[in-house]
Amino acid sequence: MVHSVLADDFQARCYWWNDFAPLRSEGSLPARAPVLIIGSGFGGLSAALELSKRNVEVIVVDAHEIGWGASSRNGGGVGAALGIGKSFTGKQTLPSNVIRDLRTDAGQAFPLVLKIIEEENIDCQLRHAGRFVGAATPGHYEGMRKRAAELNATTTTNSHVLSREEQRSEVGSDYYFGGMVTDDGATIQPALYVKGLIDACLRRGVQFISNTPVTKLEQQGKQWKVTTSAGTCLVDDVIVATNGYTSAVTPAFSKRIIPVASHIIASEQLPESTMKELFPTGKMISDSKRVLYYYRPSPDGTRVIFGGRARFTQVGAEKIGTLLQKAMVERFPQIEGVKVSYAWSGLLGFTLDATAHMGKIDGLHYCMGCNGSGVSMMTYLGYQVARKVAQARDYNCAFENHRFPSLPFYNGDTWFLPMVGSYYRMRDDIDRAWGVRQHNRQSEK
Repeated sequence: MVHSVLADDFQARCYWWNDFAPLRSEGSLPARAPVLIIGSGFGGLSAALELSKRNVEVIVVDAHEIGWGASSRNGGGVGAALGIGKSFTGKQTLPSNVIRDLRTDAGQAFPLVLKIIEEENIDCQLRHAGRFVGAATPGHYEGMRKRAAELNATTTTNSHVLSREEQRSEVGSDYYFGGMVTDDGATIQPALYVKGLIDACLRRGVQFISNTPVTKLEQQGKQWKVTTSAGTCLVDDVIVATNGYTSAVTPAFSKRIIPVASHIIASEQLPESTMKELFPTGKMISDSKRVLYYYRPSPDGTRVIFGGRARFTQVGAEKIGTLLQKAMVERFPQIEGVKVSYAWSGLLGFTLDATAHMGKIDGLHYCMGCNGSGVSMMTYLGYQVARKVAQARDYNCAFENHRFPSLPFYNGDTWFLPMVGSYYRMRDDIDRAWGVRQHNRQSEK
């Protein structure tokens, strides 16, 4: 085989889909419905579940199979969305008081995921082990010391830092210059979480219609005429939950969402002793780079699941495997030569202010903009937008109360992403090289 890092049985396929593949549901579109949801990821499924609990009739349509998008393909990390208001560059994009309110609200996201998993008896291989963020430079580590103190003071999470000498208690690597441990973090098998949400919705009468793209939305008085490839439906409320797969059918959102590809590999099976060395506590690991990488053990503890922005746009699976295997062994040189068994990708929805959003624009309800924290945030915002649609008496959500910025002259065409990705990657490389140089000079003194 030309690509020596690819296993003989390599598959260009999502590893998670071995347990549950996206659902094909060929129901017929009714002439009328109270609520129609576009998109069947975490946001759409969570919204459908909450509405169905409130005895609201719901239809969920998707251009592909149900659960086909990034929700069933992501790394499976569940966190407290602590990166709110932090752009690719790490700079703060929102006023401090707004970030405080958003973090307070986002603090409900992680517990909500755990609650849904328990109440709906979802077997998604949940492991509540926490998260470790590695510092790519000594300067990043110093920033983490301040950030841990800030998070402990402003959120309910418990965070603390580990020095470079201590970090091997969490990750079997000397790549980092210390890091930050956050207790509010877990890992799941994301496709099984999607399956659990679908099953919970089906038990309550939610109708799913797959492989049915919406082609047109027309407002008719207080209702919406939704035209799809399978016909039309007149509905009272539409929820747009398309995130990284937002299209020109909803221009109000395609000019606000930047779809960014995230790529993942699953290594070949490794010995139990090796996996224990790499992941002593089984935490989800990520790093402090602008173009970050994230990784974890597979639920059965036999493979490394390693993800990141191999490129900011979609590339072939063999290229993904080659690029991510290189990044993986940079962090874990003890497994140099390990083969890649699976490689796949999905589109994440990023926003200009690095913050998720929900609410109503031009008469359309929406929840989108996970910025890489989709499991917790999209579950939470889907729940909240459903409560808004149902006019829940105690409804309140900080994510609706701030402006959803758009980019002038941008309509969803991400022609600029390769250049942006190259620039951020170059900045990361410069910072890393300078940090290593500083560290070596200090060590020589």
